[in-house]
Amino acid sequence: MELRVSSRRLFRPLLALLLIGTTGVYSAAKAQTQPKAPDTMEARVQGCTACHGSHGQGTDNDYFPRLAGKPAGYLFNQLQNFREGRRKYPPMNYLVTYLSDDYLHQIATFFSQQRPPYPTPAKPTVSPTTLARGQQIVLQGDASKQVPACAACHGKALTGMEPAIPGLVGLHADYISAQLGSWRSGTRRAIAPDCMHTIATRLSDEDVNAVAAWLATQQAPQNPVPAPARSLKTPLACGSEPQ
Repeated sequence: MELRVSSRRLFRPLLALLLIGTTGVYSAAKAQTQPKAPDTMEARVQGCTACHGSHGQGTDNDYFPRLAGKPAGYLFNQLQNFREGRRKYPPMNYLVTYLSDDYLHQIATFFSQQRPPYPTPAKPTVSPTTLARGQQIVLQGDASKQVPACAACHGKALTGMEPAIPGLVGLHADYISAQLGSWRSGTRRAIAPDCMHTIATRLSDEDVNAVAAWLATQQAPQNPVPAPARSLKTPLACGSEPQ
């Protein structure tokens, strides 16, 4: 009787060890058969492309702008601004909260190198007078309001300038208008000196509408790349742009 009890006591731990070992082998085998997610930038930026398009081309939704081809420095600055709360849009704030500068640089570089086609320009929905006012501000500025031309910083082709001034072509009028409004109200900010806030506060509602409407009707140039760094002497100091 004592021998039987002893045998059972020995058998149970051995059986448990055998079951654990079998489970481990099964789990390892199963893990080897499971496909691994590709560790590529295309896979990593899927959280971005869900809204901004598969190549950062932007979407028909007015508030998901084009990222493709913009200077990497600009894109990095905006990701930082979202992370630090200088720019507020809850989905973006949440998405980048715990991402390092190095990761943000990788994302910015990825989208800066994308070259999807630009959308067809919007058809004018405002009066010719409004369009003419928008063209004037964009290309010549308004000295009476101390507003420099948009082209003085964003380039004659309006494709931006390296390393951190964005292009303005290929954006929806509502998006441009909303961003100018955010600059003006201070809900969108940048590192001081915040030149866009300074300019936006000098524009009237009519000016903002005119600028947005005219820009949205412009065709992207044949070679829509940002102008080389320091190829323009900008009229205002901007904290996000190296001087």
